[in-house]
Amino acid sequence: MIVCKDLRKSYSHGGRRKHVLKGVDLVINPGDRIGLLGRNGAGKSTLIKLIGGVEMPTSGTITRHMSVSWPLGFAGGFQGSLTGYDNARFIARIYGRNYREIRQFVEDFTELGRQLRMPVKTYSSGMRARLAFALSLAIEFDCYLIDEIILVGDQNFQRKCQEEMFERRQERAMLVASHSPDFIRNFCNKALVIHNGEASLYNDVAEAIDTYDRL
Repeated sequence: MIVCKDLRKSYSHGGRRKHVLKGVDLVINPGDRIGLLGRNGAGKSTLIKLIGGVEMPTSGTITRHMSVSWPLGFAGGFQGSLTGYDNARFIARIYGRNYREIRQFVEDFTELGRQLRMPVKTYSSGMRARLAFALSLAIEFDCYLIDEIILVGDQNFQRKCQEEMFERRQERAMLVASHSPDFIRNFCNKALVIHNGEASLYNDVAEAIDTYDRL
């Protein structure tokens, strides 16, 4: 279980404070697939970064009782001067996993071939997304944080991502930010609508999408 209580996040912008999240409460239980709905700038990515520990909240608390992935779609965790293989080795060391197994998975999943021997800073955004997704899936987490990355790449890669994430890991919890209501409808069992810094959780995904469409 992950419990977010009264989460607030603000940034300094042009000498003023921009309040992105204004007291968000959220509980993620094992097996929950929660879709995040909100217009651009609503705070979807910010919430994912807070739960993933990439950023700290201005106030409020996050209590994690299960392992959480880094945000898929967030490439800030890569060391650009290192190769794809080197980044995979680094992840293996951090999580105490067998590097050869992770390397094999990354090779098979990304299909990047020789590019894995190149510095990540030379990758296109799509290549970086493939590597990020592969490294996240190479480590088993209780909860996966996904920020639009499922829509990256060609149709073949999208199918591969959906199979690995949503079929083989059906029992895992997920928090998915997407601009696609159809995607949320097909893959999520709950939805969180973020608007004006406030968030409302819906157990009925269709109701959440109707609310989102009216924003």
